[in-house]
Amino acid sequence: MFSYKAIYVITLREFKRFFRQRGRLIVTAARPLIWLFIVGSGFTRLIDTEGEGVRYIQFILPGIVGMTILFSSIFSTISVVWDREFGFLREMLVAPVSRVTIVFGKLLSGTALSVFQGAALLIVAPFLNLHIGFPEFVAMVFLMFLVALAITALGLFVASFLTSLEGFNVIMNFIVLPMFFLSGALYPVGSLPEYIKVFAYVNPLCYGVDAFKHVLLPGHGALVAEFPIALDIAYITLFSVLFTFLSALVFERRK
Repeated sequence: MFSYKAIYVITLREFKRFFRQRGRLIVTAARPLIWLFIVGSGFTRLIDTEGEGVRYIQFILPGIVGMTILFSSIFSTISVVWDREFGFLREMLVAPVSRVTIVFGKLLSGTALSVFQGAALLIVAPFLNLHIGFPEFVAMVFLMFLVALAITALGLFVASFLTSLEGFNVIMNFIVLPMFFLSGALYPVGSLPEYIKVFAYVNPLCYGVDAFKHVLLPGHGALVAEFPIALDIAYITLFSVLFTFLSALVFERRK
């Protein structure tokens, strides 16, 4: 039986778990700031983008937002492995709620946490001389929701096959780093060799970062978004639907 109350309970549980883990809170807040102000500031001195009307540290902000959502979404699904190791997942699977409900609960909690963290990072935009009004903020929240949903669905699908936290960390690190470096976060995807572009073009984060650039960096020469916004949204949406379906299918068949 599909239950909205169960989805709410699962989501609330994940939020409580997140805010109780102080180490995770510190890392979550520090990681994007380190990349933005240390890496970004350093490369700003090495890479001249002033001719494009934007500084390098401004250029990577959409990518750092994407990175924040990537890490948060992927590692929020570690709760599936954690719950399996400690027996809580088995209790949920035998509860009088449909397994699709459990999938949607995990998806919603991971997506909501990621959007919360991504939106919080937008606070630094004015310090980088990037204007974000209310329309831009609403657009970013909408896009972040789509991206977070897609990546959480991917993480949930992968996590549903894993039985240990060690295996999860190994597999997810293998997935996360290529996704980030092939997303256009640090350099335009168009500058990559042709054989690498093939991998970038199937990466959902690539379209997510591109969509963020439409909002945060409108009209900045060669550093603007590389794809139409409609293509970005369409690809991310289809990716979300596909991996949500696959995750639900795996959970339905799991004993």
